Parts: sequence; C-alpha cells; structure tokens
Amino acid sequence: MRRLTGFNIIALTLGFAFLYIPILILVIFSFNESKLVTVWAGFSTKWYGELLQNQAFLDAAWVTVKVAFFSSIIATILGTMAAFVLVRSGRFFGRTLFSGMIYAPLVMPEVITGLSLLLLFISIGMPRGVVTIVLAHGTFSMCYVSVVVSSRMASFDRSLEEAAYDLGCSGWDAFKSVTLPIIAPAVISGWLLAFTLSLDDLVIASFTTGPSSTTLPIKIYSSVRMGVSPEINALSTIIIGIVTFGVLTVSILSKRAITRQRLAERAAEQH
Repeated sequence: MRRLTGFNIIALTLGFAFLYIPILILVIFSFNESKLVTVWAGFSTKWYGELLQNQAFLDAAWVTVKVAFFSSIIATILGTMAAFVLVRSGRFFGRTLFSGMIYAPLVMPEVITGLSLLLLFISIGMPRGVVTIVLAHGTFSMCYVSVVVSSRMASFDRSLEEAAYDLGCSGWDAFKSVTLPIIAPAVISGWLLAFTLSLDDLVIASFTTGPSSTTLPIKIYSSVRMGVSPEINALSTIIIGIVTFGVLTVSILSKRAITRQRLAERAAEQH
C-alpha cells in the first residue's frame, strides 16, 4: 500500500475544501437570524419555520418527488430491458443503431434533449405537465440505468441460469428466481441514479414543464434570480441532510450484506 506524500495530502485537502466549504457555509447561514444571507446576525431556526409555511416550495417539492419516483421506475424498467438486449442478444441487425440511440443522451446536451422533447410533445398535442416531465426524465435517465445494469450483466455467470433450466424452470422463473436477485444491486443502483438525476434536473424540466407543474429546481432557480432568500438555504440544508442520511444508510446496508455474504461463503466452505 502506497503511503500518502505531502503533495497528495495538500491536493486532497484543497480538493475537499473546494467541494465542501461552500456547502458548509450554506448550512451555517441557514441558521442565520438576518434576512441578509451574507451578514451573520445570530443563531436562529426561524427560516425553517418560514419554509414549512411556504406553500409554493412545498408544492414544488411534492411535484419533484412524484416526477422522480415515477420517471425512475420507467427508466429502470426500460434501461434493464435494453441492457439485456445489448448483453444477451449478441450481434443482430441494427445493433449499432440501437446501442447508439440508447447511449445518445449521455453525450447529448440537455438543451437539445429538452428542446427535441418539447417539439415532440407539441407535435402530438400533449399538454405539458407532470406527465411530460416524467416521460422526459424517464427517457433521459434510461441510458444511465442501462450502463449500470450492462456492466453487471457482462460479468454474470450464465451457468446459474442453465442450472435453473435443468431443474425445470421456465425463462421467467429463472429470471425471477436467479437472474434478478443477482443483478438486483445494479438495478437498485440504476434506480437511485435515475431518481437523483430527476431530482437535480433543471434544463429538461424547464422545457417540458407546465404552468401547474413547477419542479423544485425550477422554483429555486426562479427565486434565486430575484435574490437569495434564507429559506433557500434552509431548503438546501434539508436536502443535504436527506441525501447524507440516504448515502450513509445505503453504505451501512451494503456493508452488512457483504459481510453476511462472506460469512455464508465461509460456512459453505466449511461444510
């Protein structure tokens, strides 16, 4: 194991400071008594109470959660299906075009994606709202799910499925009982990634949103343009806390699952 040098320590310190000091300042000023976000006037939690009474922010947060939940489900289903086709189907006519269409959103500017979806919805006469945002985010996030699941499928031991077939399982039974439990961590990771991308998206949502379906990033952006409010600092702090709690929970559960798997492997080797 290589030892850390002084240069590496300095580089890591500066890198983490550049990333996390602005977030720390935001959290600190969310407890500021003053309405001026750059002037400290004492400790107070009143802006959290003001935030809970701001119906516009609460409605935008609810719309964002709904959109993220349903769009991540769509992205996970379609992305997993696309990953199976790319990994299991081998070479087929149109494979290059198919893979290119799946991975295009990875390199396509979000402005182009949002504009093209807007023109599509207008051409088919679909009114913009929650449904259009869900479809747009599902289309955008599907490629990320496909990448995550494909990487797991590429290293999948197909002899396990063949053993299930030998025991009389149908294709669906083998997938449900053998394949899906093994690739479940990748599928869950893809769902979480799609959920996070939907929560964070501003550009695509701004093209596909309607007058009664404002998402939280759009609401924050429109509010910041008129001046940063302490309520936005409080909202950002709550989001940071939720994300931190989620990351820690997933990390602990993953570590426990790995530990249980290793103990089970050792017990199987002993028997």
